[in-house]
Amino acid sequence: MTTTLPETMRQVCFNGAGGPEVIGIETVPLPKAGPGQVLIEVVSAGVNRPDVMQRGGKYPPPKGATAVPGLEVAGRIAALGEGVSGLSLGDEVCALVISGGYAEFAVAEAGHCLPKPEVLSLVDAGGIPETFFTVYSNVVQRGRLAAGETFLVHGGSSGIGSTAIQIAKHLGARVLTTAGSAEKCAFCESLGADAAINYREADFAEEVQRLTDGKGVDVILDMIGASYLAKNLASLAIEGRLVLIALMGGNKVEALNITPIMIKRLTFTGATLRPRPNAEKAEIADGLRRDVWPELDAGRIRPVIHATFPLEEAQKAHALMESSAHLGKILLVTGR
Repeated sequence: MTTTLPETMRQVCFNGAGGPEVIGIETVPLPKAGPGQVLIEVVSAGVNRPDVMQRGGKYPPPKGATAVPGLEVAGRIAALGEGVSGLSLGDEVCALVISGGYAEFAVAEAGHCLPKPEVLSLVDAGGIPETFFTVYSNVVQRGRLAAGETFLVHGGSSGIGSTAIQIAKHLGARVLTTAGSAEKCAFCESLGADAAINYREADFAEEVQRLTDGKGVDVILDMIGASYLAKNLASLAIEGRLVLIALMGGNKVEALNITPIMIKRLTFTGATLRPRPNAEKAEIADGLRRDVWPELDAGRIRPVIHATFPLEEAQKAHALMESSAHLGKILLVTGR
C-alpha cells in the first residue's frame, strides 16, 4: 500500500571511524517497509550523542540496525507495511527508529510512531522521540518520580536535560539541575528548573545538600557515570533512586564506598533504549501518548531546538554536538 515514490534517496554515511570529516552523503535505493512497519518521508531527524559515538567507532549498531545513523525522525507516512492499522498515508508523525534517520526516507515500527503535536512544525517534531522516550522510560517508569518529590538531572541544557526538566515539572516535582555555564543555568531555569547548579563553580553534591536542607533528592537522572557516582550517592535522600543512562564520565569506579546504598536504602538502576525489544518501546510510546502528548499538543511541554542543518551539513551538526555549546536539540532537515 504505497503512494508514488522515488526509486532512490540521499542518506548520510560514515566513511570509516573518526571525526566529523568522515561524514558523507550517498544515494541509495529506497528502503521498504516490512510487516508492522511504515516508511516515513523524513522532514527532520534529530542528532544525538549516540550518533557521534557510533561515528567514532565507540557504539556499534545493535542487531537489526543498519550502519546509517539517526535514531529519531519526523515526517509523513509514505508507505504502510503489511498488517499496519491505525495509521494512514500522509499522516504526519514523529518516530523512534533503531537506525537510518539521517535520510530522506526511513523505516519505523508502526508502534513507535506518534502523531505530530498540534502546535509544532514537522521540523521541530523531529526533536521529540529519542529524548522523550528516554526520559519517560527512565524518569517516570524506572525512576518512579512522583509529585512532591525532588529530582536532579545532570546536563540540564542538553536535549535529554531540557526534556527531563519539563516532564518532571509536569509531574509536580521540584527540579534541580547541573549545567556548565551561567547561560546554561539560566536556560534551565527558563524551562522550569527550580535551581540550576554551575558545576564548574560549585560542588553539586554540596549544593544539593544546601538546597534540600540536608535531605537530598529522590531521583537522579545521570548521563555522566563513573566520575559522578560517589557524589550522586551522597546526593540521594532516603529511598532515593539513581538512574544511569550514559557513561560520558567513564564506566569504571575504583575505591567506591557503597555503604550509602545500604544505609539510605537506595536503588541504583540504569537502561539503554536502542537495543530494547520493539514491544517494550511500543509500551513507552503508549505511555507518552497517554501522559505527555496532551501537554505537547497544548504547548505546555516542547522540544527546544537549538539549530537545524541540511543533510549536507551533517559534519557541522556533529561538530556542534561535540562542542556541547548547544542548548537543547540539533536537527538535520531534508528539504522535503
